[in-house]
Amino acid sequence: MALISLDTEADLLVRVANGDEKAFEQLFYAYYDKLGAFVYQLTSSDILAEEVVQEAFIEVWLRRESLREISSFRGYIFILTKNRMLNALRKIANEKLRNEIWQGGLIQYESADAGDDPVDRYKAILEEAIQKLPPQQQKVFKMSKIEHLKQEEIARVLQLSPETVKKHMKLALKFLRNYFAEARIDLPLLVILLSRFLR
Repeated sequence: MALISLDTEADLLVRVANGDEKAFEQLFYAYYDKLGAFVYQLTSSDILAEEVVQEAFIEVWLRRESLREISSFRGYIFILTKNRMLNALRKIANEKLRNEIWQGGLIQYESADAGDDPVDRYKAILEEAIQKLPPQQQKVFKMSKIEHLKQEEIARVLQLSPETVKKHMKLALKFLRNYFAEARIDLPLLVILLSRFLR
């Protein structure tokens, strides 16, 4: 990502808000690689990363007049991209679930109420996985994902260094990914579970 000074970026935002396509192109390429890497890191899909980033910038262009009111475009575009990515992963996961249901992959689904959410069936698996984490990792994970404490706050409460907290969180997420992989639940479903039940 090419670095843009705050003054230059502010000027670009005003120009884009006024419909300047050249300014939009400059803004797009300043963030494209970094956003693509962000999405790829979470999805391992070049195609999905490209689509998500493009959709995020389409929304920026369609809502360009509101850019004058944005104080941090970096924060704005990353949140926009993250939301687009989660929507895409939910769509993929829901399609996967529908296929599993169609193929008889979910036992006794036919007897469930029509309004049931199939993803709810995995809540117990998620809770079980969290309980299997080592005590310190479990504490860090719950404080981060359930209590929404920042890394520095967790470090202060547990009397650990921020780096140790970061390491525990990384190990916890790795364990959960492996646990879900063994349970044959892939990344999109993991993202959904974390976003639905740990917020």
